[in-house]
Amino acid sequence: MNILDHLAIFTLGYPSLMATIWICGGIYFYVHWERKQPWPTTFTWDENAPKVTVLLPCYNEGANVDETIYHLFKQNYPFMEVIAINDGSKDDTASRLDALVLQYPALKVLHQANQGKASAMNNGLSQATGDIIVGIDGDAILDYDAIGYMVSHFLSSPKVSGVTGNPRVRTRSTAIGKIQTGEFSAIIGLIKRAQRIYGMVFTISGVICAFRRKALEEVGGWNTDMITEDIDVSWQVAKFAMNPGPCAGY
Repeated sequence: MNILDHLAIFTLGYPSLMATIWICGGIYFYVHWERKQPWPTTFTWDENAPKVTVLLPCYNEGANVDETIYHLFKQNYPFMEVIAINDGSKDDTASRLDALVLQYPALKVLHQANQGKASAMNNGLSQATGDIIVGIDGDAILDYDAIGYMVSHFLSSPKVSGVTGNPRVRTRSTAIGKIQTGEFSAIIGLIKRAQRIYGMVFTISGVICAFRRKALEEVGGWNTDMITEDIDVSWQVAKFAMNPGPCAGY
């Protein structure tokens, strides 16, 4: 067999092998965990529950930010603050955020020149007071129990350093929206479920993510030199989690 034959076998075999791995892992995850998980789950929180800081980076989100923050403050979690970071928006995002501060006392607003999402997240992290840091996109709408579910994973084991969410695409009327819906539901969601079975989720999606604050501080937060800041911070936290310590897990 020459090199072209080997290349052809790899090109056809690798996707088939990985698809089998992801499908088997996803099925096991569903049968072993997801099928048995009550939905919705009612959580009871006492005064020992960790404080959560939600970071909301915003760039030209004037059309969405009111709805996003409204749903954030409908969360069924008692100890939460929200820090919205206006990343040099050119629309009315800044004025909308300033108006929302008067409506929501637990909302803090930061303004900065446009420097990108990673910089905005780091700016918010520097002002955060929570032990758990949750990051969401400026147009994301969270289920009212989303933060409770994510916090429960941190409480289940001191080795958990990061938790990924289960995002769904809201805009499904366009062709791209329909493709993304299929991608998140049938591909990304399946892969993350399988990765959970095999020991570690490789990437904590930036759309909805949660980290222990200590882990983020140990890796220096989000890297402003990376385009895919969510992939980079996931890998950095994973490397940190492999070292002995109170957050030695992922």
